[in-house]
Amino acid sequence: MEGLPTMMKSERRWRSKPLQTSKPSILMAFFSCVAWLYVAGRLWQDAENRTVLSNLLNKHLGQRPKVLSVEDKLTVLGCKDLERRIVKAEMDLTLAKSQGYLKNHLQQKVSSSGRLLAVIGVYTGFGSHLNRNMFRGSWMPKGDALRKLEERGIVIRFVIGRSANRGDSLDRNVDKESHLTKDFLILEGHEEAQEEMPKKAKFFFSTAVQKWDAEFYVKVDDSINLDLEGLIGLLEHRRAQEGAYIGCMKSGDVISEEGKSWYEPDWWKFGDQKSYFRHAGGSLIILSKNLAQYININSASLKTYAHDDVSVGSWMMGIQATYIDDNRLCCGSIRQDKVCSLA
Repeated sequence: MEGLPTMMKSERRWRSKPLQTSKPSILMAFFSCVAWLYVAGRLWQDAENRTVLSNLLNKHLGQRPKVLSVEDKLTVLGCKDLERRIVKAEMDLTLAKSQGYLKNHLQQKVSSSGRLLAVIGVYTGFGSHLNRNMFRGSWMPKGDALRKLEERGIVIRFVIGRSANRGDSLDRNVDKESHLTKDFLILEGHEEAQEEMPKKAKFFFSTAVQKWDAEFYVKVDDSINLDLEGLIGLLEHRRAQEGAYIGCMKSGDVISEEGKSWYEPDWWKFGDQKSYFRHAGGSLIILSKNLAQYININSASLKTYAHDDVSVGSWMMGIQATYIDDNRLCCGSIRQDKVCSLA
């Protein structure tokens, strides 16, 4: 029993001793309170911001369409497509300038005060070497005389495409002849073939209007002779006439029987009477500059028919072209004042 008082005394001493809290614990408690107050303040601020934004959205909700209409979508897509086209056009223009296109391709002027009167393209083929030499010795000047004619505002070129087998002997022979005579317009993108003749008109007018700045562009078959001075006089009389589509105007039957001469695969498009619309005969076709430019701009979408003169006539039907029927351009007629005749 003696040990019991001793233990009780010791317990009383322990209980009577005051509790002491460490300083680190006090600091941790303080910082915890500060952090709690900060987080609570941010949450309160965020709640107020969400309330303000929600009120603004509800206020303006009735002022804007809930669903984007089809018209709006098309407008957006159209604007994007237009922007893309503008960027592409600017890139093409920059490339053209860098290649000297604008500087070098439209410099063939009569003088600083005016453009050429006419560019005359004489259709020719790989097997027409003798015909070309015959023309060079008759109505078509050659050498220095050809260059002097250009000073008067008249450019004459033989027009030919490329062989189906690029770089073969046919192409090489034409290149050699062109180097010697300097009187060719070679259509690099056109294949020279009988079935491709309607497309040749597109290539000729498009290429000529890009290469030379002239009042008129004239297509001539290699089966006729020209009264060159008579043609120049005719064109001088029509100078500055916009939208001029000049030639020996005709029509004609549409051949619908396959295998016959002049067969037209699209015969059914010309109605029950099977008759072509009015157009200039293919021996000699004259277009003013703006019409040639129209062909150049729209060449990718212009429809061709079995014959080049019908094709050109179809392109003229949809625009404001002035049809000029001149009997002097009917090469097979017996008129004395005609400017062309069958060779």
